[in-house]
Formats: sequence, structure tokens, C-alpha cells
Amino acid sequence: MTVRVVLVDDQTLVRTGIARILSPADGFEVVAEFADGAQVAAAEFDADVVLMDVRMPQMNGIEATRALRARPSAPPVLVLTTFDDDDVLWGALGAGVSGFVLKDASAADLIAAARAVAAGGAWFDPAVAPRVLAAYRRQAPARRAAGRIAELTERERDVLARMARGATNGEIAAALVLSEATVKSHVRSIFTKLGARDRAAAIVMAHDHGLV
Repeated sequence: MTVRVVLVDDQTLVRTGIARILSPADGFEVVAEFADGAQVAAAEFDADVVLMDVRMPQMNGIEATRALRARPSAPPVLVLTTFDDDDVLWGALGAGVSGFVLKDASAADLIAAARAVAAGGAWFDPAVAPRVLAAYRRQAPARRAAGRIAELTERERDVLARMARGATNGEIAAALVLSEATVKSHVRSIFTKLGARDRAAAIVMAHDHGLV
């Protein structure tokens, strides 16, 4: 199945390079390109994943992500970043992004990240993960978070651990011999118990408390 991609970056060369990597030969179709967050926030499109730059001149990627995620059935957002600002990192998490990939990542990593996020999973570049955890620790009291983790059932912990490794709901269902509907039910319960607004936030907690 073709993965439909929207590219949002104010640099034409960056968009061109990403479009060459996410090519039809690898199962992707770039359905739209935008040079600013304000443009993508105002546009109508049908896509499976949005690759979003953080710093753009009019509306940044965090504000644009927040606007997109407010839509019903909004596509997940994969942030493209160099991340030298932890406040930006935490802001992106709070806006509801599903993953982070560095702009200098390999073609294979970019393809894997786009596929994982489009399929409902999450992706944290290994170089970004420590900063994600550091930002999380500054924002969430560790004792309270640990208590929430303890509320999870054994099955929910299994599901969360696999989510944190980037597995989609379908992959989790196959691995644990469950229906996908049951996995979705577990995921909703995990979000509720952890107080996590989305998959990315839950995955940060899983990494921080040793489930991975």
C-alpha cells in the first residue's frame, strides 16, 4: 500500500531531497508540499503522514502540528529537526507529534520512520531520545509517573513495551496473539492510566521507567 506523504519545510532543497528518498519505488507518494506551517494548517489534503520542520518563518512546526491534530482523523506528524532547543522539543511533544527524525538521518532511517508513523506507530531517533527523556523528567514528577506505570496490568505493560519499540497496533496484535481491536482497547486504557495524550507521550514514559 502506498504511503501518502505531506512535506512541510521552508527550504526547497530539503523538500526535494526528502521527496527523492520517499519515492514511489519505495512505496511513497508525496501528495503535497508546503513552505510554512500556516500553509499546511490552512490546507485540505488526504495523507498518511506529515513530515514537519520545526522552525519556519510565519507559523512554526509546533503551532502547525497543534492545528492539524485538532482536526478529526488528522494524519500523524513526524518532526524533522536538528534539536538544539529542549523547549522546542517538549513543545513538539505537547503538540502531539508522533516522532522525531534528524535532518541528517540516513535514507533508510527516514523511510523506516515515515512508515512507522504512518502505520500508527512512533519513532524516536536514537540521537534525540536522551533529550526527549531529559525534557520529560523536567516536566513530570518521577514519583507520580512511576505510580501511574504501576497501575498498568501485565498485558498493558507488554503492549506499551512493544509500542515503545516502534510496533504498530497490527504488529502488537500479531506478536501477542490478540485482535487489533483488543490492542486498541489496551492502548486507550494505557493512555488513560498514564495521563498521556498520545502514543509519543506514553512511549517517553515507557523509556523513562525501564519498560524498554
